[in-house]
Amino acid sequence: MPLTANTREQLKTLYNALADRVLEPGDPVYVAQVNCQGSSDAVEEIANEVEWQDGGGVCLFTGQRGTGKSTELKRLKKRLEDGGAVVFYADLSEFLLLTKEVEISDFLVSVAGAMSEQVLAAYGASPGNRSYWQRFTRFMESRVAVGEFTAKLPGLDIKAALKSDPDFKRRVQEAARGHVAQLAREAHDFLSEAVGFVRQREADPARKVVLLIDSVERIRGVGREAMAVYESVRNLFFGHAELLRVPLLHLVYTIPPYLSVLGPGAGALMGGAVPRRLVSTHIFRDRSRNTDPDGLGVLRTVVERRYPGWRALFEQTALDQLAISSGGDLREFFRLIRLCLPAVRDDAQLPLARTAVGQAENAARSEMLPIPGEHLAWLQRIARTHDTCLERDADLPTLAHFLDNRLVLNYRNGSDWYDVHPLLRELVDAHDVRSGA
Repeated sequence: MPLTANTREQLKTLYNALADRVLEPGDPVYVAQVNCQGSSDAVEEIANEVEWQDGGGVCLFTGQRGTGKSTELKRLKKRLEDGGAVVFYADLSEFLLLTKEVEISDFLVSVAGAMSEQVLAAYGASPGNRSYWQRFTRFMESRVAVGEFTAKLPGLDIKAALKSDPDFKRRVQEAARGHVAQLAREAHDFLSEAVGFVRQREADPARKVVLLIDSVERIRGVGREAMAVYESVRNLFFGHAELLRVPLLHLVYTIPPYLSVLGPGAGALMGGAVPRRLVSTHIFRDRSRNTDPDGLGVLRTVVERRYPGWRALFEQTALDQLAISSGGDLREFFRLIRLCLPAVRDDAQLPLARTAVGQAENAARSEMLPIPGEHLAWLQRIARTHDTCLERDADLPTLAHFLDNRLVLNYRNGSDWYDVHPLLRELVDAHDVRSGA
């Protein structure tokens, strides 16, 4: 029989319940087991580190897209605030163009500008009654003699220009290169003054002040500029690591998942910070393709929390199949479920059986195709060794592409390992390196 109004409403409700969104602390649909696997809890570890650090420090947080970093940062904010800290959250994508090369100059300007706006929003005033943007404008006018550039500063929305104007971003970088030390000192001075300002407003000279910087992991190159962008990220976190630490302020940076592959040890240059990583739900046993019932149970619980009536729409075997096909990536899991729903035309189709989800799997697979033969050969090595198999720096953009687009997924069963996306396994396994087919 055709879809009844009640069934259509159920499908619509489930579809919207699985929409991608950042969860606030205390949201009843949050399932801790997704990102607290075994004894590992990245948020608790970072919170402890911040609470134990004296005089400021740096923590690093990473994971592939869709693993819930922003949700976990919100949880970290709440955890630290409950411990007495004043915590500010900033999304760097609101301040910085993330598809172009990044330099220490525009990065620090964006971080200081974000802190300035957060303090103003919280207290209605800025340190010294001047925003950082005003201070930066005066700094550039007084230190940089590049007529056309400085002439455009008065009245310019620097924040908007850094985010959306590649030419302005480039000119800031060029103008600041001879003044990096002074610019960094100016940004550090402002951030330290902001800490003092917050402590004064809180009437507590020892209050911890924390700034969470989200979306740094979204910096990625496009086309022929790709390698230059990835090299700029390496230079930012390795060549200028000491400038990413600020006296008195506790900073948590999200970083791209490829950074640890690009050059391990970034945290050591910033006072010993060890990157905490979110990974896909371990629906497979350690370094294998054997499904883990516990992991499948976690993903069923996630759907149950968001829509308790899901069993009227999916058989458990069908939902488990979609979980396996997602590779344990929560965002991909939700997307596969949502892809199935608009195709339902008749009440008699429900609940959907395992055989009914193939169309959604094919649609998701097609988005990852075609894959060049040389990439298939590399993916074969990853599937065989469960390592990234990066042999030379020049190949980094390809690995970053694998991770950013989830052709390769990161897992942790005691230690970290990698495997190709389950929807690509058949294609990857069948590739003949000798013939290129």
